[in-house]
Amino acid sequence: DQYMGRWSRLAAARFLDWLKAPDAAVWLELGCGTGALTSAILARCAPASVLATDASGDFLALAQRTITDPRVRFQTAAAEGLALVDGSVDVVTSGLVLNFLPDRSAALREMWRVLRPGGLLTLYVWDYPDGGLGFVDAFWKAAADLDPEAAGLDEAKRFPFCTEEGLVELCQAAGIAAPKIAPIEIVTEFPDFEALWHPFTLGAGPAPGYCARLSEDQRLALKAGLRERLGAVTPLRLSARAWALKARRTG
Repeated sequence: DQYMGRWSRLAAARFLDWLKAPDAAVWLELGCGTGALTSAILARCAPASVLATDASGDFLALAQRTITDPRVRFQTAAAEGLALVDGSVDVVTSGLVLNFLPDRSAALREMWRVLRPGGLLTLYVWDYPDGGLGFVDAFWKAAADLDPEAAGLDEAKRFPFCTEEGLVELCQAAGIAAPKIAPIEIVTEFPDFEALWHPFTLGAGPAPGYCARLSEDQRLALKAGLRERLGAVTPLRLSARAWALKARRTG
């Protein structure tokens, strides 16, 4: 949550404002994680119900402890195989998850399958290829300066489809026509460099996981390189951009 959750909450609010989902809808959320998007749906969208799913029992346990709204039900589930009947959901959504799924096409087909006629398939992902998550992009560039192999771990390399064009292609491959796509912009602000650096030391997420595997000397060298790359200005403000997508099921 310290690494990404706070920025996920900001992005979730902007995403839902853009989405303009109907009131009293039946929602399905794939990959709820710590519940950032779940909480935003409850606060901003007046849902009839939300089924929040995740493949991780640890994430679900945390979300259940922090979200006690009776409209929410939590369930362990893989996005590629949902235990729901066809046409049973008004809005199916996924926040910052699609790129981590092993079979994205299968997940999109499942999301489409469970929608009622007129329902909305919705999602958003960070724009990794174009440096859309500024502080993460700076981390990997600093890491690659010291370790050329780190460049291959950069989300920009691993998730090249997290672009407007890439999302359209994924939808076309899954049989989803005419998606609408828009950028979601936020600013990530840190009071100083230490506040930016600390979440990278906690081990949760690709960049923190890489950081945790380094020796102490390597970690200190990476920290110094990142500090030099970002400069001494405080507070540190870096832009972040996600691509939001919505497609309505007709017929």
